[in-house]
Amino acid sequence: MIIITGASRGIGQFLLKSFVDQTNEEVIGFYMNTKPKDHDEKYVQIDITDLSQVESFINDRENVLKDITLINCAGITYNSFTHKSEPEQWRKVIDTNLIGTYNIIRSLLPIMRTQKFGRIINFSSVVAVKPTPGISSYAASKAALWGLSKSLAIENAALNITVNCINLGYSELGMIEMVPEEFKNNIISQVPAGILCPPEDILRTVNYLRTTQYITGSSIDLNGGLT
Repeated sequence: MIIITGASRGIGQFLLKSFVDQTNEEVIGFYMNTKPKDHDEKYVQIDITDLSQVESFINDRENVLKDITLINCAGITYNSFTHKSEPEQWRKVIDTNLIGTYNIIRSLLPIMRTQKFGRIINFSSVVAVKPTPGISSYAASKAALWGLSKSLAIENAALNITVNCINLGYSELGMIEMVPEEFKNNIISQVPAGILCPPEDILRTVNYLRTTQYITGSSIDLNGGLT
């Protein structure tokens, strides 16, 4: 079974569609507000920042949750210089990107440990190491996923549960859609590969981590040589 958070748009939606089309596995996508029309039967509305909602979902389906791959794509950003930022907006990014990811992992780990199988893939970002002004909350949340993933990997490695991060650079999907064209061209010019990350490379990397037992606690840089 494949569970994808943040599956209503961008990378999460692309991965859900790809797995539905290419595998025979059960696929479930979490969304927050607008339910996508394509493969709508695969979507469940859950606020991952609300632990009770996450636990309710798990409890209702515990008997069918088997051989789980959890792909954490849910993420929001907030653009503001820190000294001008609104604390509640800043905190909301941490709540979604970090606490929400913790909530779903925490709720699924007991099942994975009992079954002695699990694959957890967290989407971090190049901005965790590449200084970028105006997104301190986003950078902090993505850097925190590294530490979370490494600790979880050690705690669960003996039970055939792997936990890894994909440190994504600038891709053709996701938040790049909010960037004005002139700034987008500037971003691409900084990438040694000279292009934005193709969605297919994201899928290949996810599948690599899903099918490789001996990689855990790692962070794969998928950024075209940017770092």
